Amino acid sequence: MEDFYDIKASKIDGQSVCLFGIFDGHGGSRAAEYLKEHLFDNLMKHPEFFKNPKFAISDTYQQTDRDFLASERDTFRDDGSTASTAVLVGNHLYVANVGDSRTIISKAGKAIPLSEDHKPNRSDERKRIESAGGVVMWAGTWRVGGVLAMSRAFGNRMLKQFVVAEPEIQDQEVDQDFELLVLASDGLWDVVPNEDAVLIAQTEEDPEGAARKLTETAFGRGSADNITCIVVKFHHDKADPEEPPPSPPQQDFEVKPESEETEENDKADSPPEECQQTSKEEPHITQQS
Repeated sequence: MEDFYDIKASKIDGQSVCLFGIFDGHGGSRAAEYLKEHLFDNLMKHPEFFKNPKFAISDTYQQTDRDFLASERDTFRDDGSTASTAVLVGNHLYVANVGDSRTIISKAGKAIPLSEDHKPNRSDERKRIESAGGVVMWAGTWRVGGVLAMSRAFGNRMLKQFVVAEPEIQDQEVDQDFELLVLASDGLWDVVPNEDAVLIAQTEEDPEGAARKLTETAFGRGSADNITCIVVKFHHDKADPEEPPPSPPQQDFEVKPESEETEENDKADSPPEECQQTSKEEPHITQQS
């Protein structure tokens, strides 16, 4: 299996930080595994993480890509990976994406994508690749150099001049309209539209049931790829109208990752220990298996 996920919850300088990531490998699993092991640790150590989160995320993505390529320079491997990540700092959400994994939110019942798939036939991506001297051609689907079916990725040394690891980043302030967050590999999105994903996830009260139902739906619709999915459900504090609202408002949510291989149904990774912690001061993350 070439898909990995990572979930971390921490408190840095008194600030609650939660990080969620989907890493979908191609040509091997090493790049995706490297991201699981290093990306979020590198980000939380970045000196600009709190001062300028967007810069820190972009810089960390690209430096981690360079580190991975350096670690693999004496091998004959040339695998790569996507990364779709959501970073919650207090009540501010930052979503960064490289590749064709995707993150969406449900806000007031509406599915809103917070990332755009990096496909070679995207007009802006094709222009960037061709300006760098690359070629986008049809080989069963649109591919960079006739090889890779995405326009940005970690790794992929032979195509690195064209296939960059610079993320596109969107940010949102989390408010009372935020209902849930879904991160998934393209094994889900190939057969489950954004609106369907929200409707399906909303039929389940808990994130475990929502993530499992999403992966089962994708499998049942004939997905030909590995399927990895994280569901985060937000539970907002209800303020007493006769009392002043708390400051800052407490965010409470549950998380469930689900991972499935199309050839080996219902295979899931073990949840990392960092996400099983709870306290009155931090966001409450419930990990269910």
